[in-house]
Amino acid sequence: LFNLIAGVMRPSEGRIRFDGADVTAWPATARCARGLARTFQVVKSFDTMSVIDNVIVGALVRTTSTGEARSKASEVLEFTGLAHRAEALASELIPAEKRRLEVARALATAPKLLLLDEVMTGLTPSEAKRGVELVRKIRETGVTVLMVEHVMEIVMPLVDRAIVLDLGRVICEGKPADVVRDEAVITAYLGERHRARSA
Repeated sequence: LFNLIAGVMRPSEGRIRFDGADVTAWPATARCARGLARTFQVVKSFDTMSVIDNVIVGALVRTTSTGEARSKASEVLEFTGLAHRAEALASELIPAEKRRLEVARALATAPKLLLLDEVMTGLTPSEAKRGVELVRKIRETGVTVLMVEHVMEIVMPLVDRAIVLDLGRVICEGKPADVVRDEAVITAYLGERHRARSA
């Protein structure tokens, strides 16, 4: 789904509209320039480059000035809690920091819509808590966030509306409190332990 929205794949039918435009035939780069950014489940950092240089790559979507791009990258690293790692090589980051770097690169493009692809995967509980705080901060800036996440306990407090897919099919959508009580969602994702806790 994210690959279709971001322009990595083309739909076999239907149209994709974003920010008032039909972007179905637009390449990913044009969608990004329009304000649509994404992260990847498997982090795609440039490991031989510094953290700040990774983020500068994202910032260059909005400017041709390397000075402006560096300034934007510094601002984003501060926002995401990675400023202290700016000069480290991306390969030196721990997994949680690499996930934040992925988010920072996307934020550097100044998105209107940010697609977060399983940014909590593999994080410890304390790292996930910091990840949730970061997503909240992003939302507070006015950026719309669309998340794919399998850890429903983490994502539900963050969202206004949830859509649950099972094998590519929508099985439920609505307010988080309603979604977690839905029988199809419990069966597909939450399991009997959740049913017993919520009874």
